[in-house]
Amino acid sequence: MLTLSAYAKINLTLEVIAKRDDGYHEITSILQTIDLADMLSFEPAERIEFACPYPGSNNVDLLQEPIQKAAYLLQSETGCTEGALIRLENVNIPRAAGLGSSSTGPATVLNGLNQLWALGLSRDELGAIASKIGSDTPFFIHGGTALAGGRGEKISLLPSPPKTWLVLLKPQIDPIPNKTASMYNSLKRHHFTSGELTQHLINELQQGNALHFQPLYNTFENTAYDFFAQLNEYRTRFLDAGAKSVHLAGAGPALFTLVENKSKGEALVNNLKGNGFEMYLTHTV
Repeated sequence: MLTLSAYAKINLTLEVIAKRDDGYHEITSILQTIDLADMLSFEPAERIEFACPYPGSNNVDLLQEPIQKAAYLLQSETGCTEGALIRLENVNIPRAAGLGSSSTGPATVLNGLNQLWALGLSRDELGAIASKIGSDTPFFIHGGTALAGGRGEKISLLPSPPKTWLVLLKPQIDPIPNKTASMYNSLKRHHFTSGELTQHLINELQQGNALHFQPLYNTFENTAYDFFAQLNEYRTRFLDAGAKSVHLAGAGPALFTLVENKSKGEALVNNLKGNGFEMYLTHTV
């Protein structure tokens, strides 16, 4: 049996450059995997099957369709007739929060089945298949730290920063249908940027510098606090509890802050968790 982690991500930067003729937006974004993960296992079977320890869970319902879609797509693209039992062992990533929960699972399936079926596909070849599933999915074929361009599917690997601890806050906000598309549609032309902010962080990473707040940027923060009801209240409580700077994870509504070390992260988590907040202490991978 093969077992793989499907890591979550945050966007260290997310700039929108322009609106494209095909309806998508041209972006430049630095993506970073973090040590918060679902767990998938793979073993041979006569056909593609899906199993999980959480029957009836909304989280599983959201995961099962894209996971199976990835498996059938890989079969179609390669002509492989093998089957597999894909088991969802653990679900740890909050759903619909901007952390890549719907993209990391399918990417992990492509990686896992490529190994299980001995297909020998390169990561670039898997990335091309992943781009047919979703804009974020190719990034999770690689993980680590990467620059995403185009609509998010063009991936260039970057040097990873030194291990950095961060605290995530998942607001209790009901999922919004078509959230990411709506967030893009909420942007105005004056929210578009040149990519200079992302290039600044690329320079920092290439010099081996530690992550810090100043280069972090997410254009969705221009509209997110109006788009998500009560999100600004969560941000204020996060800051009041000791967060030095709070940023939106992807298209939100999850928020994160960098912390100097694990113990300071634990103190921040305990401070807010005691007030009923859904908190996660994690680090870059």
